[in-house]
Amino acid sequence: MNVGIGLPIGDPSLLPTWARRADAGPFSSIGLLDRLVYDNPEPLTALAILAGATSRIRVQTEVLLAPTRDTVLLAKQAATIDRMTGGRLVLGLGVGTRADDYGAVGADMRVRGRRLDEQLAVMRRLWSGAELGDGIGPVGPRPARQGGPEVLLGGFRPAALQRVARWADGYLAAAPVPMVADLFDIVRRAWRAYGREGRPRLVAQVSVALGPESVIDEARAAMLGYYDFTGMADRMAAGLLTTSAAVRATIAALADLGADEVMLYCYGPDPDQVDRLADVV
Repeated sequence: MNVGIGLPIGDPSLLPTWARRADAGPFSSIGLLDRLVYDNPEPLTALAILAGATSRIRVQTEVLLAPTRDTVLLAKQAATIDRMTGGRLVLGLGVGTRADDYGAVGADMRVRGRRLDEQLAVMRRLWSGAELGDGIGPVGPRPARQGGPEVLLGGFRPAALQRVARWADGYLAAAPVPMVADLFDIVRRAWRAYGREGRPRLVAQVSVALGPESVIDEARAAMLGYYDFTGMADRMAAGLLTTSAAVRATIAALADLGADEVMLYCYGPDPDQVDRLADVV
């Protein structure tokens, strides 16, 4: 099973160091979350820079709030990164739950799921080389990967899980381990019901912080700030894995559930965590 690293967002200037260390280690992917109304780097821009600082590791959005973006521009941006990295882009997409992100761009949050369905149809068409329509020609470049970058979808509601089977290559479960088994099973059943060949790629995400108490305290504070809007920040921070044994056991548990990859999301800025996590993996 593959193991990736979710990069901390607190200090963008440190991200190339994180990426280069991960690229030199046993990790399969580096990921960045997406928010608009928050102090975080824009993920596609940042990942393009990090792709240039690395040679083999995949670069992943987890997840990009697609309904807040222009569809054609997003398709072109994703195809460009995929082409220039030789197919290293993994486009994790979702709809998000923050009203301020939608308000910032004047998008209607109430139809975000329907809009994502429409966007996925358009992007798949453009990545295939087809015309956009109405006399508008193809939008290049063609991605390195036939059919477009690998697409993972996140979410928990039935519509989100069904959407994986209709449009995506796999599913990203940012959920506690006890929930993951049911989510994976629902996605697998939907995949078969839609007559998809093969099986979906299943990715799980857990939050980690390894190091001295100062590193753990920084990570916990960052999580509390990030999830404050949910009213469940304490509960989310309580799930932070802070020992090598806990990280190792969680990876093993997710492997038993059929995860193809586990993303270890780091909230603390200390890049030495890459080396600590490499020792665990």
